[in-house]
Amino acid sequence: MKKYALVVPTSMGVRITPATRQPVHISHEFYMQATSAETNVATVPASLGLPVKVLTTFVEGSPIAAFIKADLRSRNMEYEGKDVPQGGPWGYRHQFNIADSGFGLRGPRVHNDRAGEVGCTLNVKDFDLERIFGEEGVEILHLSGLIAALSHETSVFCLELARAAKKYGTKISFDLNYRASFWKGREEELSAAFKEIASIADILVGNEEDFQLSLGIKGPEAGGKDLASKIDSFKEMILEVRKQYPDVQVFATTLRQVVSANEHLWGALLLKDNEWVVAEPRPIQVLDRIGGGDGFVGGLLYGLLKGWSGEDCLHFGWATGALAATMINDYAQPADEEQVWAVWSGNARVKR
Repeated sequence: MKKYALVVPTSMGVRITPATRQPVHISHEFYMQATSAETNVATVPASLGLPVKVLTTFVEGSPIAAFIKADLRSRNMEYEGKDVPQGGPWGYRHQFNIADSGFGLRGPRVHNDRAGEVGCTLNVKDFDLERIFGEEGVEILHLSGLIAALSHETSVFCLELARAAKKYGTKISFDLNYRASFWKGREEELSAAFKEIASIADILVGNEEDFQLSLGIKGPEAGGKDLASKIDSFKEMILEVRKQYPDVQVFATTLRQVVSANEHLWGALLLKDNEWVVAEPRPIQVLDRIGGGDGFVGGLLYGLLKGWSGEDCLHFGWATGALAATMINDYAQPADEEQVWAVWSGNARVKR
């Protein structure tokens, strides 16, 4: 039996958010949380009792690092990672994500401050991959394009993790998560890395922009209105991806149309075992939109780890994504499966 259901490599940081949904530039009080896209994903299965491990790196002696470690423990996640000396006031640190939640027709604004990010130092030499994958065992390795593109070192790190996972029969989940600022000046290197990871992945997740810009697959234009009418073009795009990456067993994408900062149309699409499952976009209320996509992936992976049907996996992922949007933290932390299924069914009645 494998020790870990899910392992995620990540670069941890903190997010600060105005406490009252006000814009950042006029706010005085902020809520701080530990964050990363990959641990956002992992929080869903960890909250529901599955064993999860985080591979990361920390700034030695940093109170922010201590805050992050305590937060990961509170979310039932083990972590492993090197403590890197700060190197003085202008040395390494954990990244800051500064973001408001928006309100009504005022959309959220996000400012990432990643200078000196310690996660850029993630190195395969600091981890015993034979022990993690060969001796302890991992059901799913979840990789994100954010970490794969963060630095040359992290690109190599993700490639080596994927190769080790493949060697030991661990399934590989890859959320493409394209970011133009990360790719600038490294297009050729990152294109090759992303295509190699995708070629050995079992689960591939991305939106229309991710598939097109990360893997060069033609697809529908990003954003816009009439989301439901785009579903056929999304299917065509995924079928084209499958032609180029035939070993992938599960393809998924979320569907989002922004009505206002407080209301979105939220849907999802899954291809598993040659069968399509569609969650048609429907209205959800939004406290904070950041992390909704990660919540979806976390729920999807939980369903796959539990051996559920494609339909149940997609519906559960839709609901954990919607659940994340109700929380000030940028991750879904469900109390139990019942709470998630209540979200899917639209049952917001009080539970006593």
